Amino acid sequence: MARVRDKPIDYVIRVLATPREADAAQWNALLADQTSPSPFMRHEYLSAMHDSRSAVPGTGWTPRFLTLWHGNELHGACALYLKDHSYGEYVFDWAWADAYHQHRLPYYPKALVASPFTPVPGTRFLARDDAARHALVGGLLAWCKEQELSSLHVLFAADEDVAACAAAGLMLRHNVQFHWTNRVTHGADASAPPVEGTAARWRDFDGFLASLSQDKRKKIRQERRKVQEAGVRFRWSRGAGVAPQDWDFFYRCYERTYYEHGNAPYLTRDFFRRMARGMPECWLLFIAERAGQPIASSLIALGESGHEKVAYGRYWGALERVDCLHFEACYYQPLAWCIAHGFDRFEGGAQGEHKMARALLPVRTTSAHWLAHPDFADAVEQFLKREGRGIDQYMEHLERRSPFRGGH
Repeated sequence: MARVRDKPIDYVIRVLATPREADAAQWNALLADQTSPSPFMRHEYLSAMHDSRSAVPGTGWTPRFLTLWHGNELHGACALYLKDHSYGEYVFDWAWADAYHQHRLPYYPKALVASPFTPVPGTRFLARDDAARHALVGGLLAWCKEQELSSLHVLFAADEDVAACAAAGLMLRHNVQFHWTNRVTHGADASAPPVEGTAARWRDFDGFLASLSQDKRKKIRQERRKVQEAGVRFRWSRGAGVAPQDWDFFYRCYERTYYEHGNAPYLTRDFFRRMARGMPECWLLFIAERAGQPIASSLIALGESGHEKVAYGRYWGALERVDCLHFEACYYQPLAWCIAHGFDRFEGGAQGEHKMARALLPVRTTSAHWLAHPDFADAVEQFLKREGRGIDQYMEHLERRSPFRGGH
């Protein structure tokens, strides 16, 4: 326990050893009040990571959740982990760790504020107000110094979190993801007007396709035709409607994808069992079938951020090879579903410039970093300045390659 004085409020920091020590109702209520909540910061999600043994000390994720208190009232919280590796983060600091190693300095354990294995931008510091958020960041930084940790990393943070980190002296790092927005562009075909009462949204997938440049529209139609001509058909189910055998089949696909790349899967079958039981409304499952047999699947997370309904591309896998099946399962089926069900945004996950050809446009993401060693901090700061200029140029390059008609 540590005291944080932030006039006119006297806060107390309490460090929790497991997510279960946090009150679920208080945590979720605080999350719901943020500007950029996501299902991946819900108490059920973080607890399932721990209870399923997906993110635990044995896999390199030691929870040390920080909570900020004023009297008996919870004013702030964050999901903090001590890491003894850099896997499952999607903001890469391997070169920093290697530099420490070459100078015979310990880089691990380090402190990480993130949702495990989940590169989705959103709220990281659950705070009642800006004063609490700044106090939480200050308390976190003080705790890292007390523990003599090498570094602190806050990944895929919301704008207000970034501002609080910058005010505390953390260095900012930018990257690029690709997101689709359900919004009619200037290149839209007048024959496919938006749905009445939702002027920004597409009426159907064909209307969306009509807004794309001819070469992109042609390519998507060709890819979808290959899947259809291979005899593949899709079905979807959502929430409590996802049958246990479909969850089992999905996990076979998910597991196969990791093993094909020479790695064990990050998440256990028990994690998804807990998701089906504790957060069923947050999951949408697509299953591809051929000749009546399932051959592939993709799992999409659903949530709300601000006033938007958001779908998040998460996991996929296939037991058979079909040309263009990945694009159909991971982009075209989810996008068509989002249009039909009035979702505002689809986030396609980390990396993937190829997503632009499917009308997922570049979005800048931000992380914040603190290194205890002053010389390494100076070196990383200079590196981040150079990298940031490169990201700016990359964004400008991508923005000139709009897939929409007329470049909109």
